[in-house]
Amino acid sequence: MKLRDMPNFGPKSQDMLEKAGFDCVKQLQALGSVRSFVAVKRAGCKPSLNFLWAIEGLLSNRSWRDVARDDRLSLLMQLEVVESRGDGTSIDNYPDPSQA
Repeated sequence: MKLRDMPNFGPKSQDMLEKAGFDCVKQLQALGSVRSFVAVKRAGCKPSLNFLWAIEGLLSNRSWRDVARDDRLSLLMQLEVVESRGDGTSIDNYPDPSQA
């Protein structure tokens, strides 16, 4: 699925994902929601936590509101770990899933 076809992601969200190098959902799946969120931040964008909830909702086929209610703490803890590592999370660090 291409970014423009994703439900619940408006043009601003799509622009941030594209700036980070994402062009399809398979790339988000390869990184997961937290690493995808960090990749967007490291690309110079300023996504809100609602953006993280939306990515997780897309990947788990749930509403971002359900994610925010049910998974907020878990995702925030994962985010803290990934950001504290400074592991260079970037879409460039992962193979292109369209080539698989």
